[in-house]
Amino acid sequence: MEIREGGLDDPQVIGLLEIHAGGMLANSPPGTCHFLDLSGLKTPDITFLSCWDGETLLGIGALKALGDGTGEIKSMRTAQAALGRGVGTAILRDIIARARQRGYRALKLETGTGPAFDAAHALYKRHGFVPSPAFADYEATEFNCFYALPLT
Repeated sequence: MEIREGGLDDPQVIGLLEIHAGGMLANSPPGTCHFLDLSGLKTPDITFLSCWDGETLLGIGALKALGDGTGEIKSMRTAQAALGRGVGTAILRDIIARARQRGYRALKLETGTGPAFDAAHALYKRHGFVPSPAFADYEATEFNCFYALPLT
């Protein structure tokens, strides 16, 4: 398993981002999705990561600099064929390490609720993330929830 920075022009990455968007829209009430599209992931405040086994894409994730000494986790997704192989853990650990190297005091994220999001909740909790209030421009709803991991 190799984690690479970038890869947003790779057809496999684009395909997994499309699957990610479709899954978020299918499992979220209207107006509650906050995933980034391809152009949103190509901005200077985003570090996009892709995880590979040779030439096979296993998963994706991104770290967004919030500009206040914190980072936000975005676009975490494991390819269906790679589920159960520790891909999400590998990407999350890489993101946490990058945030620490950058001197961030915390990592934050927003995610949905319900069965489609249970694996994500379990992953973040296993790595020390705790429920937190809404942050940045997010507004809390009955559907979304927020987590933070203090890094200092």
